[in-house]
Amino acid sequence: MKDAFGAPQSLLILGGTSEIALATARRLVARRTRTVWLAGRPSPDLEAAAAALRGLRPEADAVTVRTVPFDALDPSAHEEALGKVFAEGDVDMVLLAFGVLGDQGRDEAAPLAAVRVAQTNYTGAVSAGLICANALRAQGHGSLVVLSSVAGERVRRANFIYGSSKAGLDAFAQGLGDALHGSGVHVMVVRPGFVRTRMTAGLTEAPMATTPEAVAHAIEQGLWRRSETVWVPGAMRLVMSALRHAPRTVFRRLPL
Repeated sequence: MKDAFGAPQSLLILGGTSEIALATARRLVARRTRTVWLAGRPSPDLEAAAAALRGLRPEADAVTVRTVPFDALDPSAHEEALGKVFAEGDVDMVLLAFGVLGDQGRDEAAPLAAVRVAQTNYTGAVSAGLICANALRAQGHGSLVVLSSVAGERVRRANFIYGSSKAGLDAFAQGLGDALHGSGVHVMVVRPGFVRTRMTAGLTEAPMATTPEAVAHAIEQGLWRRSETVWVPGAMRLVMSALRHAPRTVFRRLPL
């Protein structure tokens, strides 16, 4: 269960090496979270992330961190892998944080690469999201936090493959939130702008670029407020509202 500040006792992260997810986990562990599951492809990075979280608290008030083999591109294995987590006991919060940016130029020329982006960001998220949502509904409480992106709010020519996958994810998460209304399960969609991470390293920074720590802080605040949608930074809501309503002929000419 969660405390008055919205901090969960137990946390499942789908995308266990995500910098945003790990920044969020650090904030929550500093409050009340004492059980963390990191789901991702087995790797030294996943084990290092688990070890770093374990080291955040003294032995007398230790946090239990376990890793779970999980591949967004293998939906047939999701139910078994995630079912084992929920079989261990209630999960107060699920953070869906996996995704790939892709390479727009390459992916346009190689449709199978574009499909991989869509399967990771959307199909894999639909599979994992529904499995977790059903488990949360069965236990009668919990939060499902979905990392979307402002890129899905109005898809740009420069990254329409990634943007369209995030648009699909965003719409799915909103619909799922409506389906779970009244069940005791809270769904929160998080829409960051450009975030300085390994995934965006080398790219030209967009205006109002932010950090994983800033997104983590916004997630924590959103949990406390039981928000349904969180923009990071908050001013992005106004910017994207203007862009969303811009005529298409104008939008095409914008240097985005």
